[in-house]
Amino acid sequence: MLTAAKTFSQVVTHMSIAFGLAYLLTGSLALGGLAAIIEPVINVALLPLHEKLWHAIRQRHAHSRIGMAALAGEKLSQTCMHMGVAFGVLYWATGSAAFGGLLAVVEPICNVIVLPYHDRLWEKLRTRLEQRDALRLAAL
Repeated sequence: MLTAAKTFSQVVTHMSIAFGLAYLLTGSLALGGLAAIIEPVINVALLPLHEKLWHAIRQRHAHSRIGMAALAGEKLSQTCMHMGVAFGVLYWATGSAAFGGLLAVVEPICNVIVLPYHDRLWEKLRTRLEQRDALRLAAL
């Protein structure tokens, strides 16, 4: 249950960042909403395919020096995919390569900054709940 709530919260956070930036760039609530819905949906659809491909690559090179390079390559590839989707969505919506490019650079940076704080808050909540449950069991 907690994992589902955390995942939902991550999606809402990601969508809020996409909306806020698209709105700031375009001044349009409609384009901000469009970016907030379409960009995360495309990323969510592509991510499992991306992970499956990179899992196979990491498995193939698990016992060699290439293993760590493959992990770095996966993260770089994921970032490029995310940036490409952000660019494509706003370019498609506005016809502006400048807006698409700006969103492609700024939106992932905002996610990289904000989401670790988000995850840290959820880990604190998980720890508190586990401690509370342990105390309840100890009292029985």
